Amino acid sequence: MKKHLILFTCVLITAFCFSQETTTVKGVVINSADDSPLESVNIVNLNQVIGTSTNASGEFEIKAQVNDTLHFSYLGFKSIKVRVTNDWIKFGSSKIELTEVALALEEIVINQLKLTGYLEVDIKQVPINNNYRYSISGLPSTGYEASSPSAITRVLGSIFNPADFLNRMFGKKPNEMRKLKKMKQDDEIRNILASRFDREMLTALLQVDRVDLDEIVSQCNYSKGFIQTANDLQILDAISECYEEYKLLSRGRTNRL
Repeated sequence: MKKHLILFTCVLITAFCFSQETTTVKGVVINSADDSPLESVNIVNLNQVIGTSTNASGEFEIKAQVNDTLHFSYLGFKSIKVRVTNDWIKFGSSKIELTEVALALEEIVINQLKLTGYLEVDIKQVPINNNYRYSISGLPSTGYEASSPSAITRVLGSIFNPADFLNRMFGKKPNEMRKLKKMKQDDEIRNILASRFDREMLTALLQVDRVDLDEIVSQCNYSKGFIQTANDLQILDAISECYEEYKLLSRGRTNRL
């Protein structure tokens, strides 16, 4: 009798865990101003690091468990975070409203080149991009990008410094580093990040401020030009690559000690 009870308990636990893993939530995203459905709204489960988008009717379905947080973002609308509740899972579809925000475009001044026809004079007007990239022998990456030749000193200094900036940022947050790997594996999230330049979703997923995120990439010796022009997917890959190289070099230092 005792064995049957144990077996029955194990079956219940297994069934419960399985049901937890396959739980999904459904909903529809609308414009709060006129209740019209919003298509292609980006939705990411920040806990499970998976993503999806709404269809033409504003509908979506995503894997989620109770207390997971869903991040909704759409160009021209204020992003929001919504906590998954028991009621949402139990009663089905939920209506999510996004509020439109006013976007102010900054004035951009373009200085036109005044060519004289003399090569020696005109060539001095062409702006020079002083970005350099240094590869490190023995590492599988394409190297480190920096803004000046003297940055090679920073490269070597950051690599062989045991108190590396990335370790200080993420050493106590192993979950965030695991999220990096999950983000790289989820095609939906990668597609979303490839079309974004605002870093909002990255900061939400990694639980860091925008300033800290830019500092991380900077300390990995990527140039200011790269940071300003790269899309969110490129920033994600840069951080991931830098951290993997840091771990490789850290293991090497440990083995030498």
